[in-house]
Amino acid sequence: MGRRIIRLLETKNTQPRTVPLNRRATETIAEALKHPVRPADTDLVFFGEPGQDGVRRPYNFNKVWLEIKESIDLKDFRFHDLRHEAVSRFVEAGLSDQEVAAISGHRSMQMLKRYTHLRAEDLVTKLDKSSA
Repeated sequence: MGRRIIRLLETKNTQPRTVPLNRRATETIAEALKHPVRPADTDLVFFGEPGQDGVRRPYNFNKVWLEIKESIDLKDFRFHDLRHEAVSRFVEAGLSDQEVAAISGHRSMQMLKRYTHLRAEDLVTKLDKSSA
């Protein structure tokens, strides 16, 4: 936690990777790890109750996610859409494609570009700065 990185062993693309964390993410994970109700029998940060087999698995947030969406009448929005948004904001913040891919876990620039949606308004500002 002191280095503000996290090692993800099980990932969507099956490739373990080390991901840098911003301050807020670091604080959130540190709080979760120190929480008094966190059981000693797990290495998981966000954990669920043990199943019938006694194995504790990651917390399944889907029910809560759907309830939140319904409570604010947000129908056309998937949790995965947040990844698209984050990738686009990283690019707009000036991170290189390789830096964004290291954070997001995209293995090809082609896939990364599918996720990146730049706003024309932000490009106008960059164009103005480059021609000054």
